[in-house]
Amino acid sequence: MYDELQQPDHGPLAGFTVGVTAARRADELGALLQRRGAAVLHAPALRIVPLADDSELLAATKEIIQRTPDVVIATTAIGFRGWIEAADGWGLGEDLLERLRGVELLARGPKVKGAVRAAGLTEDWSPSSESMAEVLDRLLEEGVEGRRIAIQLHGEPLPGFVEALKAGGAEVLGVPVYRWLPPEDIGPVDRLLDATVSRGLDALTFTSAPAAASLLSRAEERGLLPELLAALNHDVLAACVGPVTALPLQALGVDTVQPERFRLGPLVQLLCQELPGRARSLPIAGHRVEIRGHAVLVDAALRPVPPAGMSLLRALSRRPGWVVPRAELLRALPGAGRDEHAVETAMARLRTALGAPKLIQTVVKRGYRLALDPAADEKYADV
Repeated sequence: MYDELQQPDHGPLAGFTVGVTAARRADELGALLQRRGAAVLHAPALRIVPLADDSELLAATKEIIQRTPDVVIATTAIGFRGWIEAADGWGLGEDLLERLRGVELLARGPKVKGAVRAAGLTEDWSPSSESMAEVLDRLLEEGVEGRRIAIQLHGEPLPGFVEALKAGGAEVLGVPVYRWLPPEDIGPVDRLLDATVSRGLDALTFTSAPAAASLLSRAEERGLLPELLAALNHDVLAACVGPVTALPLQALGVDTVQPERFRLGPLVQLLCQELPGRARSLPIAGHRVEIRGHAVLVDAALRPVPPAGMSLLRALSRRPGWVVPRAELLRALPGAGRDEHAVETAMARLRTALGAPKLIQTVVKRGYRLALDPAADEKYADV
């Protein structure tokens, strides 16, 4: 029998393939995933316009210097630092800091507070929840009638935020610290879309709403949007760093998962829980077999399996213990044609890859079946 005490020597994401759409901090996210065993497919869905080249930011900075607002809201650490650095590059850094010292400065979260203080400034308040909704509640409770409020934008939509301030009588100035544009090379995005639609991915990660919107837009351009939505709703887990990032997906009916803390580390930890929990685990021929994206755990030992073998194994696992005809297995093989000999070839390679040939039984003149343990037969009898 399989050894339940055997300790795995692989990460919790071993055998899974995760797509990364991030443009910023993609290397960090990819490294976190790979350290936990995942294979990573990266395609930045967007690119960021460098701050120093952004005329809109320059115009907003001059506006703040000429007409000092009552309130300034800093929303991201990287954005705030970049704004100050860009202002320095334009020769406006000292003037900007002087104006910011005289306003009510609100910082969304501890990282933003750190950036504010590194610039020699002190925030007046920061929400414990790191939520823009809490920032909005505070401002509306204070009253915004006739107040001039500048908000550092960061590429994410802020549903209802600006509208609520304007409805309360405020004058709102957006400070676009960076802008999102489509990637110059669309090839990697198309490959990521193809991998998602073909179920070559187990999860697709999103760290910004613009990246999610960009990927959906590209899928629509290629006529793949229905197929992409079908994949994300059934086979490929859509994992978002937070609820705002998830909005473009949820608007099209895609269910997403999000960590409680909106950070890369918790996002990876969530995947470490979700993906193994979605894997099929079966007691077969005295072994514990867990079927993952591109590999199989046999008694906790990781066994990489070729794509054709994974297709056969998934077809067999849909009816564990039951005989699956060769013709049905042939249809499960990608691009196999009509020759049932392809099933035999792929099956031989699958058995070799699994390292335990008796997991799959040949039923003469009928097909193949997983050698489900007798104790499990009743459980799967009606599958």
